[in-house]
Amino acid sequence: MPSLSRLTARLAHSALPRRTVRLKLTLLYGALFLLSGAALLTITYLLVLGAGSGSLSGGQPAPDGGGPRTGETGEHSPPVPPPRGRIGESTRDVLPAAAREIMELQRDAVLHDLLVQSAIALGLMSVISIALGWVVSGRILRPLRTVIAAAREISATSLHQRLALEGPSDELKELGDTFDGLLGRLETSFEAQRRFVANASHELRTPLARQRTLGQLALSDPDADVASLRAAHERILASGAQQERMIEALLTLARGHAGIEVRRPFDLDRLAREVVAARRTDAEQRRVTLRCAPAATVAAGHRPLAERLVSNLVDNALRHNEPYGWVEVATADEPGRAVLTVANSGPVVPPSALDQMFQPFQRLGDPRTNKDGLGLGLSIVQAIAVAHDATLTVEARPEGGLIFTIGFPHPPAHRQGRPPAHRQGQPPAHRQGQPPQRPGLSPQRPGPPPERRGER
Repeated sequence: MPSLSRLTARLAHSALPRRTVRLKLTLLYGALFLLSGAALLTITYLLVLGAGSGSLSGGQPAPDGGGPRTGETGEHSPPVPPPRGRIGESTRDVLPAAAREIMELQRDAVLHDLLVQSAIALGLMSVISIALGWVVSGRILRPLRTVIAAAREISATSLHQRLALEGPSDELKELGDTFDGLLGRLETSFEAQRRFVANASHELRTPLARQRTLGQLALSDPDADVASLRAAHERILASGAQQERMIEALLTLARGHAGIEVRRPFDLDRLAREVVAARRTDAEQRRVTLRCAPAATVAAGHRPLAERLVSNLVDNALRHNEPYGWVEVATADEPGRAVLTVANSGPVVPPSALDQMFQPFQRLGDPRTNKDGLGLGLSIVQAIAVAHDATLTVEARPEGGLIFTIGFPHPPAHRQGRPPAHRQGQPPAHRQGQPPQRPGLSPQRPGPPPERRGER
């Protein structure tokens, strides 16, 4: 019995048509037409019924019988004597009983014919309206079928395809344009991912090939001594250390893209002082002046990731500098933001290269001479800034060098205690195209305000 009931239920379920949007719209159109037509016919039937009853019982003869006056004749008919009914008596009452019965039967027949013919007409028009509703709903939903077919065909290797829907600017056209925009963003993301994987594979394969070559050369030398073997192993260890740094950078980049689940307050000025103190020796070896102008400010986020961001910015400023140049690290507390600024001297950077710097494994200058670094520092900076919901701005100084500005959000308690000074919904001045004020930077630094700014 349970198996029989399940089989019956399955057959009944399979016999029902699939409840598509087109079917629902068609049934809705048909039901609306049926209800409106039934209401119209009901009103018409009631009006005819009232008019028939009034014609039989509502008419009254005139006091003189409704005919010509006594002694007068009509143009073509003889004088009609007035009826014998009393004044105010209805027409139905003055008729004989047989005539009244005939009129009743005639009225009922007319009403019956009206009801039957109206029902037939309503049924036919309902069928026609359902058919027209099926056709109209199909034409309306045609762009949706185009979207569905494209979504089924498009894959990771055909993201360049677009719907390009034509027609009036309605909700379906907007849906198609939104879908095309989504495909464009996915195509850009997939292309960046493929490029990143290819570059990462190349960068990881290079240290491995170097280690293998060094080991093969050391083993193939018949006159190798302890000193040569030691030198070969030291070079292999150095290549392994470079590979470890590469893997650590890739892991940090992936962690930055993953986002931050728990945000904790930390002192951004103290973090900047610690990073600058750890880079003093490197700055002296490169003959670069490293200055720090911290101002008390608190940021919300992940302190180790924020430390990596500051370290990458300072390392990048030291690496891409010139002898007897300078690097300035400053913090400031602005309304709603804890601001970190890293500025440095160095070669002139074209404004068109600002976006390229944040791409993984992209190095400015000649790649044959610019071998210092992994090409992931600024990509990690951007990923960590996005994970912190921080604003990241880079400016190319006309006299050479760069200015990086990162605005970390304040902790919730800090934001409640110190509301933003600008109006709600009004961005700060430097977000509207005005040159930003650089708090904490040395006023003796030469150079006019930057001419161009690229915001990430």
